[in-house]
Amino acid sequence: MSQSESEQRSERRCVSCGINVAGTAAATFKCPDCGTQISRCATCRKQSNLFECPDCGFRGP
Repeated sequence: MSQSESEQRSERRCVSCGINVAGTAAATFKCPDCGTQISRCATCRKQSNLFECPDCGFRGP
């Protein structure tokens, strides 16, 4: 059973550091390889911290 869109938004976490990014200046985008939604906090984006897609393992800065 999939989560509702509002539940997914309230549970968005940065894939780099794990903090809750709901209501922050986070970036949310689709994985270039598989299309899974990825969220990153402003700090990890600014520091170019690496991330890994939880579904396919794609890695990026």
